[in-house]
Amino acid sequence: MRIEFPHAAREDFHWTQAHLRVGSAPDNDLVLAGSQAAPHHLSIRQDRRGWILQVLPPADRVHVNARPVYEGALLRPGDVVSVGDCRMLLCADEDPSRRTPLIPPGPDGCTVALRAVSGPLSGRVLAVRDGVLLGPSGAWPLELPQGDTASLRIGWDDGKLMLDTVQASARHPLRVNGVAVSRVALQPGDQVGLAMHRFVLDAPGMEPEPAITTAELRPGHLPEEDAGPASEVWWLIATAAVIALGIALALLIRL
Repeated sequence: MRIEFPHAAREDFHWTQAHLRVGSAPDNDLVLAGSQAAPHHLSIRQDRRGWILQVLPPADRVHVNARPVYEGALLRPGDVVSVGDCRMLLCADEDPSRRTPLIPPGPDGCTVALRAVSGPLSGRVLAVRDGVLLGPSGAWPLELPQGDTASLRIGWDDGKLMLDTVQASARHPLRVNGVAVSRVALQPGDQVGLAMHRFVLDAPGMEPEPAITTAELRPGHLPEEDAGPASEVWWLIATAAVIALGIALALLIRL
């Protein structure tokens, strides 16, 4: 994990362990000013689900992408965690531009959508189809602070889903998983961020199909052979026939 401090004169913080403690006390892994955080304000743990944030009592809350969090939250690269007036941008360790691009198995790509998780478009799902342009000249204008403008496009190029900067902003760089980019091939689960706007890419068809293994039956092997020897099976059939005959006789006698 790499943590940037936007608009602050503080060096990036690098962390490789599975547990990160944040607060103003000197025994924390990441120490913040006493005016910003409680002595032990929050912790971030990594497990199979990703990064898990936990607010530590008696700290009241933190903000994730400008939304208050009182107990815990699931984080992803590209999120901004705010404690007081300290903003921490969580960045992926891997540069997205250095990844091997994913190419869908079909010739026409696959179904792709941008799910807005933060910003004025939050809650909307934007279908990519042949391509989508976000910005002043696109179908989805992006409001930026202080009247700034920027545009980006997502579309297919030679079988790859590409993110391109159409108009860059000097104050708000385009980011994927927290890393500044200008042109990059996207993958499912990537978070595209521009200022307060954040979009998660949903594209399950781009992921490779899981390998399916089946147990092979031996030649001439039948499933019923697993029930036991043939003599045991016939003995069970004969017993069932005798019981059925006895029940039928009992009914005839009562009649």
